[in-house]
Amino acid sequence: MSKFVLTNVRLFTAGVDLTSASNKVELTAKVEEKETTNYGSQANKEFVGGLASAEFAAEGQWEAGDPSKVDDATWAQLGGVGAWSVGPVGATVGSLAYLTKALRCDYKLGDAVGEVAPWTSSGKGSWPLARGQFAHPPGTARTATGTGTGLQLGAVAVGKRMYAALHVLSVAGTATPTITGRVESSVDNTFASPTTRLTHAAATAAGGEIVRTDGTAITDTWWRVAWTITGTTPSFMFASTLGIW
Repeated sequence: MSKFVLTNVRLFTAGVDLTSASNKVELTAKVEEKETTNYGSQANKEFVGGLASAEFAAEGQWEAGDPSKVDDATWAQLGGVGAWSVGPVGATVGSLAYLTKALRCDYKLGDAVGEVAPWTSSGKGSWPLARGQFAHPPGTARTATGTGTGLQLGAVAVGKRMYAALHVLSVAGTATPTITGRVESSVDNTFASPTTRLTHAAATAAGGEIVRTDGTAITDTWWRVAWTITGTTPSFMFASTLGIW
């Protein structure tokens, strides 16, 4: 991907799409440097990697009065740990995505008279920042059980994990409409005999969840999301991201 201007950054936290209320998003991934310099270092410092960490910081225009607005969402999430996904170039299937499980740890709002009311907030990662792709777009309603588009994200080496975030943005229907998301892998793009690697908790309301594999190696290189929908006249809007760390 060549150089570009940030014009279509997508921000999802738990079950809320904050894209239209944000105008700045910053991601930070760190690995602590631990010095191991010794008499055999030949007069050069040596380092090994320590603990990894991830951080999100965002800001934008303040809105309130609905669970999908930034003020309502932030108060509901403040002090809690949940799924965050960011797409620097949009949220179409296959677009670049970064995802993690983060603590919503601060919230600032207000400014001088005459200014557009602002907000700022940040999250501290409880899991590493994974890099991958959007596996389901937020603007496509699903009313029945189905599968998403296959993505060639690659194999997962031993000690690494596949991470999957699911952001359920809206729910409609009667008789308790429910969506259960899962992540499948395959040896090729046909998904002739897919293997379920992860399963999200069943969701009946807007919300978000991030899950990950257990660190064992997975040789399959193709991945996709799938979902099971139940209820009467159900309709779900959701975004899904997959990434490896």
